[in-house]
Amino acid sequence: MKILMGIDDSKFSGAVLKAVITQFHPEHIEVRVLHVLQPSAPAPPQMASGYAPELDDLKKPARELVERIANELRSAGFKADTAVEVGDIRETIIDFAAEWSADLIVVGSHGRSGIDRFLLGSVAEFVARHATCSVEIVRTPVRD
Repeated sequence: MKILMGIDDSKFSGAVLKAVITQFHPEHIEVRVLHVLQPSAPAPPQMASGYAPELDDLKKPARELVERIANELRSAGFKADTAVEVGDIRETIIDFAAEWSADLIVVGSHGRSGIDRFLLGSVAEFVARHATCSVEIVRTPVRD
């Protein structure tokens, strides 16, 4: 089974990691830890898709993030590798899962509602609606 973990640098990624480790036995499971860096604006037409020099400083911390999570998965016995991509977060997760032939996508939910959800969109909701494989949305309790 191939599991794609879509993560960011929030506390919700820890919940996604915990969910995968507690729900699945590592035998015959391959996990790819994916972090997507989203450009602030689309690349100009004359530039390659994914051209986003403003993200250069974020690539190293992103690679460290996915590697840290992959190491935790490996410590639990999972076969894990990593990917850092540049693009629209929602579309990149969907496309990456399809290209990699993922059986399951696991993402966290930030639990936004109201105007925040309208303005920021919901990655988890978009992925659940558009993925061609199963999707698990890991929710964490909201604490004030």
